[in-house]
Amino acid sequence: MTKSDDRLIVALDVPNAMQGLALAERLGDSVSFYKIGLGMLTGGGLALANELKDEHGKRIFLDMKLFDIGATVEAAVRGLAQFEHDFLTVHGDPHVVRAAKEGAANSNMKILAVTVLTSLDREDLDENQIKPGTIPELVAERATRAFEAGADGVIASPHEAAMIRALPNARDRLIVTPGVRPAGADLGDQKRVMTPGKALAEGADHVVIGRPIHNAPDPKTAVETILLDFAAAN
Repeated sequence: MTKSDDRLIVALDVPNAMQGLALAERLGDSVSFYKIGLGMLTGGGLALANELKDEHGKRIFLDMKLFDIGATVEAAVRGLAQFEHDFLTVHGDPHVVRAAKEGAANSNMKILAVTVLTSLDREDLDENQIKPGTIPELVAERATRAFEAGADGVIASPHEAAMIRALPNARDRLIVTPGVRPAGADLGDQKRVMTPGKALAEGADHVVIGRPIHNAPDPKTAVETILLDFAAAN
């Protein structure tokens, strides 16, 4: 069996905590880092996050993508920070990032700022009335502003990882990339994708992969294939 590698974050994008725990138990020691997002929040996601951390020794990424007025974000983050999970996402708007950092001030939880969702392309941004510019230009601007506001890292497509890594204020900041698919995998709702090893080579610190693992006939074999791709990229 290939040894676990915490550069791989497995997204537990399943309906409820029972299914999430069953998948984590099936993957066992092959995975050390899990993402729990909004889709499972009402299905016991926070309880699962705490169980995986406290009883199984796993690292946890809470993908909440918080966005609200500063006081509300700060209060929400302060409440989540008490559990001492590893990562929490917020939208990359500077006032949100600053508030989140205040809320996380007495913890080790890292605040990651969302730049542009990997399921969106320029047509989607036009529909949402986002200002003109290419996606790489917008990602670079949002990443820069998020770093200036104190973000510990950013969420971005692997296609923008090298560009973000080259930013003057990106030193020692984390780059976490969803939109990662093993070669030949179904793209699902993702539009800006890359293979796992290539994403790391482009500058990502962690890659997030969900459906190609939990929809696989053998999820553990799917994980081991991804880890072998990591090793080939080193």
